[in-house]
Amino acid sequence: MDTYHINIAGVERDLAELLKRCPEHDVVVSAEAKGIPLCYEMARQGCREYVIARKSVKVYMRNCVDIAVNSITTAEVQRLYLGDTDANFLKGKRVLIVDDVISTGESLAALEALMDKIGVDVVGKACVLAEGDAKNRDDIIFLEELPVFEK
Repeated sequence: MDTYHINIAGVERDLAELLKRCPEHDVVVSAEAKGIPLCYEMARQGCREYVIARKSVKVYMRNCVDIAVNSITTAEVQRLYLGDTDANFLKGKRVLIVDDVISTGESLAALEALMDKIGVDVVGKACVLAEGDAKNRDDIIFLEELPVFEK
């Protein structure tokens, strides 16, 4: 199996390791935009299927389902959208939600709420790095802690 090798401050990991720690799933789901490379690579190495929740309605999306999200990386409330094609594709599937870094968990909660809104079973939540209090959560899978430095 090909892996994506990452070295952060001397800590070396392969993203395949994250996939090994995750429960069985049919589809990987993430939010636009930073989670896309991770989502794609985990799907490529595993289940081969992924869906991206978009931050705006695209021309190809019809009958969208949406949810509000408060992320620490953006100043204002955003929305995540899924068109009916993706929503229908996800129904009956075991979904693994992924993100690059989980800090407050707001983006993760929004993705979970979006999946709940369309009636999809979330079997796991994973990220590469857990920051701050996220490292103490027992409902997420992650490779390493991202330290928070105080001034």
